[in-house]
Amino acid sequence: MSTSGSSKGGRGKAKSSKSVSRSQKAGLQFPVGRIARFLKAGKYAERVGAGAPVYLSAVLEYLAAEVLELAGNAARDNKKNRIVPRHIQLAVRNDEELSKLLGDVTIANGGVLPNIHQTLLPKKTGAGKGEIGSMSQEF
Repeated sequence: MSTSGSSKGGRGKAKSSKSVSRSQKAGLQFPVGRIARFLKAGKYAERVGAGAPVYLSAVLEYLAAEVLELAGNAARDNKKNRIVPRHIQLAVRNDEELSKLLGDVTIANGGVLPNIHQTLLPKKTGAGKGEIGSMSQEF
């Protein structure tokens, strides 16, 4: 009886098993426990279900990954290894859905999208005279 108790007993199992975080259980990088704490402390509702912080962590992680991927591509296009606010701005504003989500958001040191209105661009006219006119404009 004592041998079966030690192999299958609750005490022995708890000792040998390590604690696994809720983020690890959900397969996430974002902290489920911290988000649960914020949801409780924020008084958004009287009670917070077990699945709510897991779902919110997954959504936030997905959004962060999406923005970081696009910003990384923008940084690579500019031949840079480091993502700066300008790259985040370019990534967000060039993506239709992220631009809609962050429409009223100002990104500090982000700048603006390069854009010149069509009416302001020089007109494409005759080959000889047009080029001379554009040359004088450049000086």
